[in-house]
Amino acid sequence: MAWSTRQLAALAGTTLRAVRHYHEVGLLDEPERASNGYKQYRTEHLLRLLQIKRLSDLGVPLAQIAAMGRADEDPDEAIRVLDAELAATIERLQRIRAELAVILRDRAPADVPAGFGHLARELSESDRSMIMIYSRLFTPEAMAQLTDMVAHRHPTDDEFDELPADADAAAIGDLAARMAPVVRELQRRHPWAADPAAYSQRSVEVTEDAVVQALRDLYNPAQLQVLRRVDALIAESADDHR
Repeated sequence: MAWSTRQLAALAGTTLRAVRHYHEVGLLDEPERASNGYKQYRTEHLLRLLQIKRLSDLGVPLAQIAAMGRADEDPDEAIRVLDAELAATIERLQRIRAELAVILRDRAPADVPAGFGHLARELSESDRSMIMIYSRLFTPEAMAQLTDMVAHRHPTDDEFDELPADADAAAIGDLAARMAPVVRELQRRHPWAADPAAYSQRSVEVTEDAVVQALRDLYNPAQLQVLRRVDALIAESADDHR
């Protein structure tokens, strides 16, 4: 007894289109034809089709099924590869679910990098944007250090966030003078703050250009003057201790 294409597809629980596609890509051999030209499928075709469907349902790509050969050949290696890929996918999805749980719990912005969700509400929009950019430039170790830095905000951080663009030189100098020892201590405790280039995931030039451009675009002129003044004070202090 032989089956038609439609009968074979029905028996295997698949579609005519799928059977034809398997023929096209060389997964399923073409059967003999009757005198009237109709295909005549036999048990070997049904078994092969059932094997293809089973492996496909498990998520094995068709190209990999082809490489595995026939049912009497060992598919263990392909299955092990697929299992490893699925394990990695599950781990990624679990990590995403954990991050979503933090976002929902803390009602944090969804675009904040992982690890900063519980801190996001304490940050200005400019700081959140800067952290997003940092996450593309620096290593996970650097971002872990930054998380700790953000978690231990100093009162001068809020003053910096609220500094108006038209702040006078006296206000800028006063804030910079009070921020300098705070930043110096951060650099002592967190190597990334002292030497960001050592933690860059890209070339030093690309990282520096991106950071400088982001600072110019995200902070107002008075804030940028404070940052420059802080750097100058820290450099002067270092020279005094040589």
